[in-house]
Amino acid sequence: MRDALRKSPVTMILLAMTTLVFLAMQVLYLGNASTGTAVFNFGGMYGAYVAYDPSQLWRLVTPIFVHIGWQHFIFNALTLYFVGQLAEQIWGHHKFLALYVLSGIAGNVFTLFFTPNVIAAGASTSLFGVFAATMVVGYFGKDPFLKEVGRNYQILIAINLLFNLFSPSIGIVGHIGGIVGGLLCAVFLPTQVDEKLFQPWQRWLALAAYIILNVLLVFLAL
Repeated sequence: MRDALRKSPVTMILLAMTTLVFLAMQVLYLGNASTGTAVFNFGGMYGAYVAYDPSQLWRLVTPIFVHIGWQHFIFNALTLYFVGQLAEQIWGHHKFLALYVLSGIAGNVFTLFFTPNVIAAGASTSLFGVFAATMVVGYFGKDPFLKEVGRNYQILIAINLLFNLFSPSIGIVGHIGGIVGGLLCAVFLPTQVDEKLFQPWQRWLALAAYIILNVLLVFLAL
């Protein structure tokens, strides 16, 4: 754990924050932490309320750290632990943090716009973005290890989205938004593996697309 903290401090900090929020929910709500009220009060996304009160736009970020039940938390925490460490080595500490947060925001923007009457939360918006970004780097890069990882992530994304279709309780919209955000982030956030993977004009175009898409969806949702 000490070695992981030294090599991947952002991943460990994100994991600690996620764990503390989840434990705080369990303590304060004493067995009722999975209710819509608990999730909402701890920062879950509820699009209809955000549309009613735009000052609640901070909810585009906070759902990343909120989870609904032990299974949801454990699955995402383990995924963050393993996938986050690899991604942090690819992008470096600051750019990995940007990738994680920006992917999560994109996922929550999609949730806000497409499913405003659903209370949603979870790190999976960010994690799907990390999967998608790694897939892009593997596909366009030359590193054989990342190419193999990218192919595996591509299969993993497809299987999870297919599973989402048959699980109405899982927010597939947020996952798709996270994927879109991650794909764009992969282009405009240079990696430590190959900083010249994309041309400057491609980076600026991807950044503009990310900003325009998310601002437009938020504007139309409010």
